[in-house]
Amino acid sequence: MLRTYSLLFKISIPIVILTLGIFYFFINPVTFAYTPQCPFHSLTGLHCPGCGSQRAFHEILHGNIWGGLQHNFLILLAVFVIGYKVYRAYLYKPKSKTTQSLLHHNAAPWIILALVLGFWILRNIPLEPFLILAP
Repeated sequence: MLRTYSLLFKISIPIVILTLGIFYFFINPVTFAYTPQCPFHSLTGLHCPGCGSQRAFHEILHGNIWGGLQHNFLILLAVFVIGYKVYRAYLYKPKSKTTQSLLHHNAAPWIILALVLGFWILRNIPLEPFLILAP
């Protein structure tokens, strides 16, 4: 039973990523009215850590990496974490069962949380050096 879920997980994740990639390649979130809007930004006027991610993903898929980063610099962290998880799940063949993942370290979630919260605070400061972080 557990093996069936593992196989289903390993098949469904690439399908979901590919489907989202095709969607955001052909649909520009700036001009398409039906892409989801950020509820936090709609209610408060402030930018959440994810604001600009759809536009960033669209720009990066079209090869405009700097344009994508200008929408959301945190996309780098997301690409690193997702890429590392994909590497560990599909490509990495550990020699022993005790091999630990970098993301399974006790400090990893706290470091990621600190980066996300720091980014969230800094991108909402309306001063010149921090304006580059706003989408």
